[in-house]
Amino acid sequence: MSELAELLERFRRGPEVIASALTGAAGAELDFVPGPGKWSVRQILCHMADADIVAAVRFRRIIAEEKPPVAGYDQDAWGRNLNYASLKTAAALEMFRQIRAWSYELLSSLPESAFDRKCLHPERGEMSLKDWLAIYARHAEKHAEQMRNVRAAYKESRSA
Repeated sequence: MSELAELLERFRRGPEVIASALTGAAGAELDFVPGPGKWSVRQILCHMADADIVAAVRFRRIIAEEKPPVAGYDQDAWGRNLNYASLKTAAALEMFRQIRAWSYELLSSLPESAFDRKCLHPERGEMSLKDWLAIYARHAEKHAEQMRNVRAAYKESRSA
C-alpha cells in the first residue's frame, strides 16, 4: 500500500477509532475532567467534530484555489465558547462521521498529484494537502488514545 493510500485509509477509519474509544462510556464518565486544563471525553468528541469541519474547509480551499491562506483557530476558546461541555455526544459523533465521510469521498477521488497542492497557514507556513491529510489521519488516533486515558483516570478516581 502506498503512503498516500495508507493515509487515506487511516483518515477514513477515524470515526471507527473514535467510536471504539467511546464504547460503553456514559453518564459521569463522559464529563469527567482529569485535571486543570484537560478535556472530558464529551469535550474531546465535540472538538473532533469541529476540527473536521475546519479540515473540510481547508481541504476544499487547497483543492479549489491557488495557494490559499488557511486560518488557524484557538481550540480552547472553541471548547469554552461553543459549549462543548453541554453538547450531545451522539450528535457530535454523527457530525464527525458525516463530515469525515464526505471529505474522504472527495479526497479519495483525487489524482495523487493533487496532494502536492499547497496552502499558507499563519503558524505552520506552507503546507500541502498531503501534509493536512497526515495531520487529520493522526488526529483521530491521538484523540482516541486521549479518550481512553481519560476513561482510565475516571475509573481510577472511582476506585480510590
